This record gives sequence, structure tokens and C-alpha cells, in this order.
Amino acid sequence: MGFFSFFSKEKKDTLDKGLSKTKESVFSKITRVVAGKSKVDDEVLDNLEEVLITSDVGVETTLNIIKRIEEKVASDKYVNAQELNIILRDEIAALLSENNSDDSEDFSTPTDKKPYVIMVVGVNGVGKTTTIGKLAYQFKKAGKSVYLGAADTFRAAAVEQLMIWGERVGVPVIKQKMGADPASVAFDALSSAVANNADVVIIDTAGRLHNKVNLMNELTKIKNVMRKVVPDAPHEVLLVLDGSTGQNAFEQAKQFTLATEVSAIAITKLDGTAKGGVVIGISDQFKIPVKYIGLGEGIEDLQVFRKKEFVDSLFGDN
Repeated sequence: MGFFSFFSKEKKDTLDKGLSKTKESVFSKITRVVAGKSKVDDEVLDNLEEVLITSDVGVETTLNIIKRIEEKVASDKYVNAQELNIILRDEIAALLSENNSDDSEDFSTPTDKKPYVIMVVGVNGVGKTTTIGKLAYQFKKAGKSVYLGAADTFRAAAVEQLMIWGERVGVPVIKQKMGADPASVAFDALSSAVANNADVVIIDTAGRLHNKVNLMNELTKIKNVMRKVVPDAPHEVLLVLDGSTGQNAFEQAKQFTLATEVSAIAITKLDGTAKGGVVIGISDQFKIPVKYIGLGEGIEDLQVFRKKEFVDSLFGDN
């Protein structure tokens, strides 16, 4: 299958635009690192290490990348920024390939799971509800029937926002009154979806991290109640992180992976930041697939994360 048969020029342009701030920031710094240098020496590597860390790749992942580069340049000395870019590109691509699952080509769900149940977690303000709305749009666009469950019952704004997205996309939203038991909302959403032979159910949950034990208990209760309707639910626990928060996204990932079994990650708001390196670090450190990336406000600006296209865009023509 050819590259553009499933990854359109429009999607590529969106990806390029969304990563432009990160690309400009990283490559301007790398250019300065090798300016006037005839070879990659310890000073260049030290400065490159600083570039990657300040680009929010993360300390451990940066050290891993630097170690790989050291091994590569032990026999060959790369003499300019372009050649250093090439080796850096290769090592980041290799790292992503080692630490992530196979890419999905589209917004698909397993045919043997119906309804396919996605429980979405993440703190308030990261774009969680917006991501749910955009996911619902993409699934519906792919011909699937979708139900949404407004189980973040502690914030009126969360329920209202999900209702707005439901109307915008044209999918039903199951809700209860403010302060209702989130597990009860999830139960109702799955029951309605099963009764109407829906393909996908997406459950929003409250985004509170002040007490990990309470968060863990609440998410466990939601899972247990959902399983009364769909025995193997949820099929996916999707953690939404705000890419523009850089290292704070790492901490949120750490807390949520301790509180529940996260199986996929969506990283939002990459278009407004130079911190796109966070995608590399989170993929490497948590060994959880980055499944979606958010690249803008538009309803089409949520993309399936594809490692090759991400690296190509980040290290494309400069």
C-alpha cells in the first residue's frame, strides 16, 4: 500500500503545520550546537543532550538517544548539522519503533468487540472532552454508530461540553444529573449502546488527581459496573495528555498509569507548542502506545499517530 493511499496530503500538511514550532525550535538549536564544528565531539553531544531535554524529550529518553549516537559516531565523525539530523532522525525512529505498538492506519476498532468500549481518563483542561468529541466524529465518519457517556458528573461544564459535541457530531450522549454516580452513567451508556446495537461507546471520566486512591477506586468501580453489561469492558483505557505542558504531562502519565491500566495515549495541543518532543519521551518511558495526536482546534485535527510520518514531519526539509 502506498504512503499517500491512506495518509493524504491534507493530513500531512496538518501534521507538518502542527509540529512546526517544535521543528523550528529543535533544529535552530541543533544548528547552533554544531556551528563551527568539524566533528561530533563530547561538547557537541553535551549540547545536543541539553537541546533534547529542553525540548521535553525527557532525561531518560535523551540519555538513551545520546548513548545510541555515541555508538554510531565512535567510528564515523559526522561533520555538519544535516548529517547529525540524519542520525538523530534514525535513532528516534528506531526508539519509537521499539517502544510502541504497530501503527493503525485509520480510526478502526476490532470487529469482534461490539460495542467497543473506550474509557477516557485525564486531568481537567488537557482537552479530554474535545478529544472524545473528535474521536466520535472520526468513528462516525468511518461508518460506525457511537454512544457517549457523560460520567464526569462532578463538573457541570464537562457534561454540557460533551452534550455540545454530541449535537455537533450527531451522536447520542447518555447523562444523569450533576453529582450522580459516574458508574451508574457508564452502566446506562453501555446498556443503551447494547440495546441499539452500537459499534463504539466512549465514556468520559472525572479528571481529578488530588487523591490517587480515590481516583483508582472510582475508575475501578466504573470498570466493574460496565462489565455487568459488556463482560470484557473497557476494551481501551485512553489517557489524554496536554503536549504543551511538557514535563507535567510526564507526571500526569505516571499518576494515571499507577491508578489504572492505561492501554493507549492521546497527546493534544501539539500545534501551539515547541514541546512536541514530549511524544517521543512518553512513548519511550511508559511503553504505552501513543495512539492519537491533536494538532489543532478543528474537528479534523485529531490524527492517528503514525511513527514514520511523525518522524518524517519532524525531520523533513528544513
